[in-house]
Amino acid sequence: MDHPDRMPLISPDKRRRGIYILPNLFTTAALFAGFFAIVQAMNQRFEVAAVAIFIAMVLDGLDGRIARMTHTQSEFGAEYDSLSDMVSFGAAPALVVYEWALKDMGKLGWIAAFIYCAGAALRLARFNTNIEVVDKRYFQGLPSPAAAALVAGLVWVVIDNGISGNDVRWYACILTIFAGVSMVSNVLFWSGKSINLRKSVPFIVVIALVMGFALVSSYPPGVLFALFVVYALSGYVVYGMRWFKRRRRSEAAAAASASATNPGAVPEPPATDAAADKEPN
Repeated sequence: MDHPDRMPLISPDKRRRGIYILPNLFTTAALFAGFFAIVQAMNQRFEVAAVAIFIAMVLDGLDGRIARMTHTQSEFGAEYDSLSDMVSFGAAPALVVYEWALKDMGKLGWIAAFIYCAGAALRLARFNTNIEVVDKRYFQGLPSPAAAALVAGLVWVVIDNGISGNDVRWYACILTIFAGVSMVSNVLFWSGKSINLRKSVPFIVVIALVMGFALVSSYPPGVLFALFVVYALSGYVVYGMRWFKRRRRSEAAAAASASATNPGAVPEPPATDAAADKEPN
């Protein structure tokens, strides 16, 4: 029996509101790739699991681009994408690297895997809460897909060279912790969102893209892993350069302020070698 005086639990407008199929289809495919990676790691097929994580990364990059190009962004899509990222780039890489190399390290192994998994969750939560207040050109902290590519790339390269995970467990442990901590750091990483795919570019850019695809296809595990290592280190290099420049500017400002407050002061000349020789030991 209907009661017209009662408020409905869900407003009719929200009930009729649907979801966009195309971008969420790519998000679902990325979620499936992450889940598939976990299943393959449980079956000791770590190389397939690593490749599945890279496939999830490609699909995750496509869903956002497609949503913006087709004007099909929605709150549901944003939340669904974050949940998919947590599985594909948080839980999946942590479980893959743990089963592959960290399992025999005892507590340190699962702690390293948990640091990575928790870092991914915290990074995604911070991204969702700061999405309207940060510079779109940069990511605050290492993006979770790039962190997953670091871990999966190491697994792929090592297996492709016939080396067991137990032989490189310490390298895997350090890299896993580094990726997890980098995701929650305040280091800025270039986002690539300033690239306009609708804008015309010089012909040399097309040639560079062709050469890039040829380079990756020559040895996918090594090239992809090297690219993401460079990307992960680039944020720290830029951060160090900016810190050094800020320190130089602050020192110059302090010197200028000191000169302004005491204009008649003459800087004391440095001690000569002869004077230094006369000082007692």
